Amino acid sequence: MQIETDIPLLEELLAPWRQTIGDQYLGYRNHVYRMVHCCLALADRNAGCTDEERQKILIAGAFHDIGIWIEDTVDYIEPSLPPAMAYLQENGRAEWCDEIRLMLTEHHKLRPYRGDYARLVELFRRGDLVDFSCGLVSFGLDKRQLKALRAAFPNAGFHRDLGVRAWQWFLKHPLNPAPMMKW
Repeated sequence: MQIETDIPLLEELLAPWRQTIGDQYLGYRNHVYRMVHCCLALADRNAGCTDEERQKILIAGAFHDIGIWIEDTVDYIEPSLPPAMAYLQENGRAEWCDEIRLMLTEHHKLRPYRGDYARLVELFRRGDLVDFSCGLVSFGLDKRQLKALRAAFPNAGFHRDLGVRAWQWFLKHPLNPAPMMKW
């Protein structure tokens, strides 16, 4: 895994959200970088990625959790979709909407995804799970490489902030403790 500390497209996609995310920006940015690297490393273990697939991973990565701050909610999947779809429309990538929508809506699916666009949707789901689990679920990625990735992109409170939000959500919605999760 070659670690890229500055990916121009990711920086371009994330920059407009800096103010919305506020003091949690670095944590989210680093999470996006880590999970994108995990997606690409998982792809490299198979057939690799085309440039187009890489772009799709980067775009989906930037937007996948953004609804947390747009709506100040743990039920963030649906609020993450409109800005991603708008970006694709505005940048001549409308034909990618269905695939990226699925990458976003299925990234917290507990079981493997097997529907349309399964290759990239499943790759994205796994990449996010590797980072979300702090490498406990690694899908065979090298633990030393994951450690190097965490060193390059420190957590910066990302998991702690998610935990606080999740606890506050649970107190208000005990019968729906994890609305972003799917079977």
